[in-house]
Amino acid sequence: MEPVKVNPASLDKIAADLKKDPELAIGNYLYKGYRIQISKYKASGAERVQQLYKRRRDNGLCIVCGTKVTRKNPSTGKLYRLCDTHRSLIDQKNKEKAAARNKKK
Repeated sequence: MEPVKVNPASLDKIAADLKKDPELAIGNYLYKGYRIQISKYKASGAERVQQLYKRRRDNGLCIVCGTKVTRKNPSTGKLYRLCDTHRSLIDQKNKEKAAARNKKK
């Protein structure tokens, strides 16, 4: 991910966010040619993936590939978590697994 260019006022806001809720301040920032990285120290891979998925979901992006999701779930009114391509792939895998389970019974 590319660092976000910030100005002194933005740096103050990032510092305030870091005091209030450190999760909001996580990211890469660029200030006068210096990269400032704010991340959780010794975060496990699972934690990093969870943060990435949460960030993508909040921005309306597919959690697998990061493309913009356009379709909404009709029952909840929220955007799907996967794009049409990945929804069809994952749904197909789930249908195959269900068919295999039914054959065993």
